[in-house]
Amino acid sequence: MVTRIPVTGDRPYDVIVGRGLDGELPSLIEGAARVAILHPPTLRERAEAVGKAAGVATVVPIEVPDAEAGKSIEVAARCWDELGAAGFTRTDVVVGVGGGATTDLAGYVAAAWLRGVRWVPVSTSVAGMVDAAVGGKTAVNIAAGKNLVGAFHPPAGVLCDLDALDTLPAEDIAAGLAEVVKGGFIADPRILELIEADPASAMNPRGDVLRELVERKVRVKAHVVSVDLKESGLREILNYGHTLGHAIERREKYTWKHGHAISVGLVFAAELGRLTGRLDDVTADRHRSVLESLGLPTAYSKEAWTDLLPAMRVDKKARAATLRFVVLDGLAKPGILAGPDEDLLERAYAAVAR
Repeated sequence: MVTRIPVTGDRPYDVIVGRGLDGELPSLIEGAARVAILHPPTLRERAEAVGKAAGVATVVPIEVPDAEAGKSIEVAARCWDELGAAGFTRTDVVVGVGGGATTDLAGYVAAAWLRGVRWVPVSTSVAGMVDAAVGGKTAVNIAAGKNLVGAFHPPAGVLCDLDALDTLPAEDIAAGLAEVVKGGFIADPRILELIEADPASAMNPRGDVLRELVERKVRVKAHVVSVDLKESGLREILNYGHTLGHAIERREKYTWKHGHAISVGLVFAAELGRLTGRLDDVTADRHRSVLESLGLPTAYSKEAWTDLLPAMRVDKKARAATLRFVVLDGLAKPGILAGPDEDLLERAYAAVAR
């Protein structure tokens, strides 16, 4: 069974969820003579299979560092050099095979090459399927912060092949579910109910529950980015929990999993909502209970606050040096908290400090 979730707007495409999806690739890259496949070392065989399925004359495999280590200008520049050497034209295609970091890189490489060529993310992680690969936000990291250099460049289509999750470590599945939990709090409470009913089933890669969670979160994001591609309005709600989460990732030099950092960020954001009188205690406390049921962290170092506050100030969501946080005015009722006092932020951080 294949599920096609449409992303509409000026450049519409489908997010395709199912198993054994390699046969979907040729229709997404029709007319291409060359396909570059970016992949981490651990996915070399998977990338080779995708290359064979592409059915084009020339396949250019480009091995990139795994995880956030691959999201750098230096790695992107090496990829562009290889595209140039292979004679890549405007009709050729970049494919990213891997988790969210790899597909972010692939999208940015495609966005900048010849001012934009087609690209297709073949996502192999929960986080990649439900978040990074959907929406056309592509980026790399620099010393000043995460995702500060990038472009809005929608893909030709997104392949979420659930077979890739069968061998994914449980810790990685849980980390990806942090983004799914976010979707539950900002838009689809049924997500939270499914996890609370049976957290173990939510983490079972062969079960129906995880598939439903993936599809529900993709639908949440597809709706938001269809309305607001360039984060000028509604799309900002997808940053729930991310302002602190990205600061933690930067402080940890990206050795923390994205979902682990976002998990802490979600509890922090819930506390901001509670302290400002916008969020009820039951919903605020529900953040911690749902995340901990999946084995996700909900606390971070108390001593880190002096590093985290300045890191948040250079977050890409800040405007005119004014910090902006997504908070909840109730379950599935996201809003914006702009320019909060430092004292309020520090009190909210006390809820996650250990």
